[in-house]
Amino acid sequence: MSSPPSRGRAFPARRGIGYPSPVLATRRTIRKQVYAGLIAVSWTLAAFGSVPCHAEDTDVAALLADAGLAYDRWSEPFDLASYEASLRHAIDVWEEALPLIATDDVATRVEVLNRLSQAYFELATGYLDDSSSKEATFEAGKDAALAALELDAAFAETRVRDGFRAALRAATDVASIFWYGNNLGQWLDFHRFTAFFGGVRDVQASFERAIELDETYEGGGPHRALGAFLAQAYFLVGRSRADAVAHFERSIELDPNYLENRVNYAEYYARPVGDDALFDTLLTMVLEAAEDPDVVAAHPFYNELAINRARSLTRP
Repeated sequence: MSSPPSRGRAFPARRGIGYPSPVLATRRTIRKQVYAGLIAVSWTLAAFGSVPCHAEDTDVAALLADAGLAYDRWSEPFDLASYEASLRHAIDVWEEALPLIATDDVATRVEVLNRLSQAYFELATGYLDDSSSKEATFEAGKDAALAALELDAAFAETRVRDGFRAALRAATDVASIFWYGNNLGQWLDFHRFTAFFGGVRDVQASFERAIELDETYEGGGPHRALGAFLAQAYFLVGRSRADAVAHFERSIELDPNYLENRVNYAEYYARPVGDDALFDTLLTMVLEAAEDPDVVAAHPFYNELAINRARSLTRP
């Protein structure tokens, strides 16, 4: 994924926004805005360096620029703890911009929904501890990605004709389907009944489709995600845990500097099957890579999380 443009200033709190709880983000923002049709826009100003062609309002353009700059992880030295405030700020500002963007700007709406879905996932994964906040935030991410998918003509047409899971397999945007699968998978941990009666199949369909669309996305993310899924939920979808191996290996081949590829392989496959040699080798490689600032900076947020996990897993 390309690096957003540089961040040249601090991020003051926006007027009256602050950092709302994930529960409020889910109920007040996603339910009212996504399903009310007020969803919109993208971070393209920051990510791609251009103003969205249909977003001519200067206030909206400023909001998009502000959100993108806050989300930037590459332009300055990255600190995982302090980045939480920037991530929350980006979410707040994207949410503020949503109802202000022209609804006919479909490409921009899809882009911002994908960014919100990713940001919700990262907030829950990297910073939230209590179960209720994590559940609500993963739900917000799931709903945002689903709203993006519903703007995909192939998804919408297939859903009407052949049903929801077939629509997942017909989706054409890798970011939408990837972040839908990730958020859904985490949300299902809080909804086991839904998981057992079809939810896990939707996660599987999402990751398999993401591989078809772009296996390189997010450092081999579709393979990494499917590998983790199969290593843990293989018995729910009639597969073998060993089926995860090829996906973990492929994710590492695609991006050896995305350290989560190895940590997931170690934690979700090598340890459960008792392959101590593989487990130790994978985590040793991660901890050695942690000493190389260029490797860590390639994917600063996820690599910092992966290094922390590797250290925790290797503690006696």
